[in-house]
Amino acid sequence: MSDDLAGALAAALGGAVGDLQRLSGGASRETWGLTLDDTPLILQRERPGGIRTGGGMAAEAGLIRAAAAEGVPVADVVATGSGDDDGLGAPWIVARRVEGETIARRILREDTYAEARTLLAGQCGAALAAIHRVDPDSVTGLHEMEQVSQFRDLIDALGQPHPAFELGLLWLEANRPPPSGRAVVHGDFRNGNLIVGPEGLRAVLDWELAHLGDPMEDLGWLCVRAWRFGGDGPVGGFGTREDLYEAYEAAGGRPVDPAVARWWEVLGTLKWGVMCIIQAATHLTGQSRSVELAAIGRRVCEQEYDLLALIDPAGDVPTPTVGAAEPSFHDVPTAGQLLEAVREWVEGDARQATTGRVQFHSRVVANVMAMLERELESGPAMAEAHTFRLAALGVASEADLASRIRSGEWSVDDRPLLDTVRATVVDKLAVANPKYL
Repeated sequence: MSDDLAGALAAALGGAVGDLQRLSGGASRETWGLTLDDTPLILQRERPGGIRTGGGMAAEAGLIRAAAAEGVPVADVVATGSGDDDGLGAPWIVARRVEGETIARRILREDTYAEARTLLAGQCGAALAAIHRVDPDSVTGLHEMEQVSQFRDLIDALGQPHPAFELGLLWLEANRPPPSGRAVVHGDFRNGNLIVGPEGLRAVLDWELAHLGDPMEDLGWLCVRAWRFGGDGPVGGFGTREDLYEAYEAAGGRPVDPAVARWWEVLGTLKWGVMCIIQAATHLTGQSRSVELAAIGRRVCEQEYDLLALIDPAGDVPTPTVGAAEPSFHDVPTAGQLLEAVREWVEGDARQATTGRVQFHSRVVANVMAMLERELESGPAMAEAHTFRLAALGVASEADLASRIRSGEWSVDDRPLLDTVRATVVDKLAVANPKYL
């Protein structure tokens, strides 16, 4: 496939393509490194079922150029195409490669970026103010969205009821702030979509979710816990909200009401949870089979946990339910012990013998196996506890509970309801990612 892709790129770009290599990551897009006549470039090409909004990659390229004109640090766009008649098979953008780090955990932990971590919150604030200066009427293909109703409809369309999300939707409706104005919104401005050097921010990446809306959305999204990657700072794991807001206003951004930004942080948390469901669905439906996408489906409970912490900060976090694996007539090793043995091989031999994208996926596979070990051990006891909790509320299933929350049967601050939903989320998280607790 790479030979065909290299040939199509050479024809589309008008030069000699070399060093074409698929890069790791990219849940909604394929990302490739290459050279064109020895100039380092990056290709992004849409994946089947990828999450996107707006007018496609041609409109995205125009937006990136408009953002650059306002002083936003970006990777310069070299070319773009639809994939229909250029041999690339899907919409694509090629941009100049900006050297630096994008892996959030390295940015947050390595000594190389120690000074950058002290500057990034302010630099992000200035970059967001520049993005929000782009004239909405100067770019094409961007649409406004009423996101609470949009994500409610998405939850219904996906057919996976989540009581925690229904509580979040109730809270968002009850606490909806007045709009802060209309602006171009990046839509995915966060740690992981930034290129960082020792001196700080070098480029803003991944503009596929750009749209028109409230500029406070970008500030709230940057503060969602998922984008802290274990770092202490509420802004991307590296900074404070105060530094972000002050720099944003100093660079010409609109006055920031922290309560409004927090509302968008709540919506962003719910939104990422729904997007995790969507990404897992692209695997389950066969649109794009991927162990990475499959594993993302088990991250939904992380967002449920964070959402409940935001809307119910006074609630107690219960102890997860634990249990022993059910006895089996099969011989030993048990299913859990076999999974453990395979996981140890993946974590050891397989990871040491691989690099790049394959090594990244070996880590994903090991995490999935560890998750299955925990579910085999405690899953039956958790299921029994879950059934008991639902019965205490007088409901028969998760779907029934979600439907009755939607109907308004309970208020968003009903303590028995909140405690029940949180206990279920904690059990799911204890299986999926106990370190998150």
